[in-house]
Amino acid sequence: MEQKNREIHEEKQIEEDAEETLLKIGEVADFFQISVKAVRIYEKKGIITPAYIDPESGYRYYTPDQLHQLAALLELKALGFSLDEIKDVMVGESSKEALYKAMQEKLRNWENLVIMAQSKMDAIESISERLVSSKEAEKLRELTEEERAWLLVKLVCVENVQVQSTINEAIWL
Repeated sequence: MEQKNREIHEEKQIEEDAEETLLKIGEVADFFQISVKAVRIYEKKGIITPAYIDPESGYRYYTPDQLHQLAALLELKALGFSLDEIKDVMVGESSKEALYKAMQEKLRNWENLVIMAQSKMDAIESISERLVSSKEAEKLRELTEEERAWLLVKLVCVENVQVQSTINEAIWL
C-alpha cells in the first residue's frame, strides 16, 4: 500500500513539475506560429517526441531544449528539406558527408529557382516594354475579342512566336 501511495505521489509530482517547466503543445505551436497539427505530424514522423504525455488528458508537454530541435526542424524545412530528410538528420541517421551532399543539392535547387525567377522577371520587363511602345494597346478596350487575343499573343508570346517563325523558315527552306 505504501508503495502504491509513493507511486501516486511521484506521478502527481511529475504532473506538477510538467505544468511548471514544460510547455504544452499549443504553447509550442503558438511560439513558432505553426499549427498544433503540424507539431503532431512531426511527432508522428518520429522527428520530435513530447517529453511528457499526461496519461489522463493526453496533453503533450515539451522541454525548452525541444524548442531548439523544433527551430532546427523548421529551418531545414524552410530550406527545402523533406520531413524524411529532416528526420534522418535529427535522429542521427545521416552522416556528415550525406548532410553536406544534401545541403549542396538544396543549394543547386535554390540556384535554379533564382535563375527561373530572373527569367520570369526578364520576361515581364520585356512584355512591359512592348506594352509601352504598342500603339494597338492604347485602344485595348475598343478591340474585338479576337483582336485583343492576337495583341496579347504579340505582346506576351513574342519569344514563342519568333521561335515558331524560325522553325517554320528552317523547315521550308
